[in-house]
Order: sequence, then structure tokens, then C-alpha cells
Amino acid sequence: MKYLPFIIVFFLMGCLEPIQTFEKLPPGIWRGVLMLDRAPVIKYGDDRDIVKKFDIDSEVPFTFEVIYDNDTMFHLVIHNDTERIKVTDIKFNKDKATAKDTIRINFPVYDTQIRAIYEDGVMEGDWIVNYLDNYRIPFKAVHGKSDRFDWTNQSDLSTVEGRWQCTFGDSIPDKYPAIGVFKQQKDRVVGTFQTETGDYRFLEGKMLGDKLYLSSFDGAHVFLFTGKIEDNNYISGTFRSGSRYIESWEGVRDDKASLRSAFSLTQVLDKQLRFSFLSTEGKQVSLDDAAYKDKIKIVQIMGTWCPNCMDETLFLKEYLAAQQADDIAWISIGFERYRDTTKSLAILKNYKEKMNIDHPVLLGGYYSKAEASKQLPQISEISSYPTLIIADKNNQIIAIHTGFNGPATEDYEAFKSEFETLIHRARNNQ
Repeated sequence: MKYLPFIIVFFLMGCLEPIQTFEKLPPGIWRGVLMLDRAPVIKYGDDRDIVKKFDIDSEVPFTFEVIYDNDTMFHLVIHNDTERIKVTDIKFNKDKATAKDTIRINFPVYDTQIRAIYEDGVMEGDWIVNYLDNYRIPFKAVHGKSDRFDWTNQSDLSTVEGRWQCTFGDSIPDKYPAIGVFKQQKDRVVGTFQTETGDYRFLEGKMLGDKLYLSSFDGAHVFLFTGKIEDNNYISGTFRSGSRYIESWEGVRDDKASLRSAFSLTQVLDKQLRFSFLSTEGKQVSLDDAAYKDKIKIVQIMGTWCPNCMDETLFLKEYLAAQQADDIAWISIGFERYRDTTKSLAILKNYKEKMNIDHPVLLGGYYSKAEASKQLPQISEISSYPTLIIADKNNQIIAIHTGFNGPATEDYEAFKSEFETLIHRARNNQ
């Protein structure tokens, strides 16, 4: 019996797993916040204020995972409702000037990045948009926090579940229609807003009494929606996109809420589609080229900075891979946020590689919609990125689809069916 304590100690030691340490970021869930209205207080040392009260009306929360591929390499996965965005372009090192661990998280497709200092389970720095002058939003992330909006309140909750006919904008010329579609489970809310030029993708948030909070971060955009429900059937609030854009919105419950057809918004001025633009390989590409003879043309007007364009690209990849049709040609024409041709072509080439696409990607010019419209005078205007032009084998325009309501919306499946019908029409329009 006198050996029992030693036996117990030995047994307990045998059951315990050694504490695993990581030279870089600890794995698992993190809660990040982008602070739209203020800079964080940064203190280093034992008294560092690493936990701060978040201002839910001006800060955009999101969650992400750190996942190790091996002992030293890791990637991130950003969460927005059911969306999972894998980020692999990450650099982690020691800053020589400060002796602090630093991390750079690049979103190369969107030309943005997060730069932060890491210490004791906390990252603190900025999200930076490279193509805008001096545009950065303070960023902070804490390891082990899984709640996007950091509160629990499941009593006296209003219900936002359902379909809402909405209007965005502060003045008549700038107002535009939208549909809000939401699902609610207790205080958790997910959904999106659809507009005639595209959707606001995967939104996730909570109800706090009669107030709605939704956020999204995908590397390209920082979205925060707030709203207050009145009389159960009316809601009003604000929409913030980054630190420089804010507008009001309102909505009423309407199970039959609708928008104009995306195929009716851009008009054909000249059915004969024609253009000639420089490709990422440095060649002029025209529909008169032999490669496009007797082929249906899918012409995608896009920008690498546009998440809706990426959603459309993923759809087209999936569709064409399933069809394996030799009589369809896909061409993307990018309008970029740089006026420098060399830089824009490099960004488009990087996009082509990252998206693993092998069709021609051309540079149309600067992303200004007014300037872009002049490059394709056969259509009334380019009012949205993306815009999709479908032409038959004789280069006659069959249809124009404006914007893209993608996998976050209820209309996505209906679009797939409409698209298939148009390809069939183009194939038989001899």
C-alpha cells in the first residue's frame, strides 16, 4: 500500500498527453474583427489589453480556422454561413526591428492582404487593399473564440425569417431594389440580399431583441448589415461596405418579393458581337480568330476584384466540365482597378492561375463602368460586374445576363436551368 501514491502518480502521468506547442499560430477556431470606425489600442508587454469590448454597430466579426498541413505549414479557412474560403498564401516570420512574430495573409485573387503581429493567442494589425491609396482597416483576432457575434440572447427575440422586399439607398437617384431572404434558428440568422446586379453572398449573424446584425468577410469585401424590426413586418437599418461606404435600407415582409429578370436589364444595340483585346499571353484576341469559328461564345465581363465574378467563374467551370462540348468557347474580359496595362495583365494572369482556368482571359481596360461600356458598343451599357453575353456560332448576340445571384441565393438553381436553355437556343440558331 505504501507504493500506492507513486502508482497513482505514474498512472496519471501515463494518461496525460504532453502539451503541444506551436512555433507559429495555434490551430483551431479564431474570431476576427475588422474595426470600421476606430484604430485599436495596441499595448505590448504583460499589461497588454488583449480583450476589448467590441462595438457591434461598427465592427465586422468573422470566424476562421487555422489548420496545419504538416508540422510547420498551415492554411486558413474563413467561415461565412456554409461558405468555406481556403487561404494558403501565408507568410509567418519574426520582425527583426521589433522581435515580434508577424503574419501576412494574402488574398492574391483580390489583391488584398492582412498584416498583423501575433502574440499570446492574439493577432493585431490591418486588412489592406493594395489597389486603393492608403486604405486599411484595423484587424484583431483572438484564438479559441467561436461566436461570430459575441453575445447570447434568446429571449424576447423578433423573427426575421422569410422573404423581404427591400430598398437600398438614401436618395431617389441612388435607390435600388433588393430582396432579403433569411433563415433563423433561435437567435442565429443566415441569408443574403439579392439585387439586380448581384447578391451580397453568404451573410451570417444574430438577432439581439428586435435588432438584426449580419456580417461577411471574403478577402475582397467587408460587409456589415444592421436592422431594427418594427411591428413584425417592417425593418430598417444601415449597410456598411468597408470603412468608407454607408447607406440606409428598409424592407417589408413579402413572400412574393421579386426583381426584374437579369436577362432584361442590358439591351442589345447591335447583334453582331465584335471586339479585340490583349490576352494575358500578350496576344490580340478577336472573335474573328479561327479558334472561334463555328463555336457558341460565352463572353464573361468581369473583374478579379469581384466575388460575384468568381462565383460565376466557378459556375462556368463546372458547367463546361460537365458538358465537355467542343462547340462552346468561353472568353473572359477583365476590367481592372489599375490603369497600368502591365500591372493589370499580371493580375489577370495570376487570377487565371489561381482559378485554374485555361480559357483566354483578356484585358478590357479600367473598371469604370462608363469606360468599360465604350469598349463594347454593341450593348447598351455595362451596369454590373459580372455581365455575361451569349452569342451563337455566327457571333450574333442571343442574350445578356446582368449581374450574378450565386450559390448563396434561392435563384441560383433557376439560373442554371435558364442558362442551359440559352445554350440550346444558341446551338440551334443557325
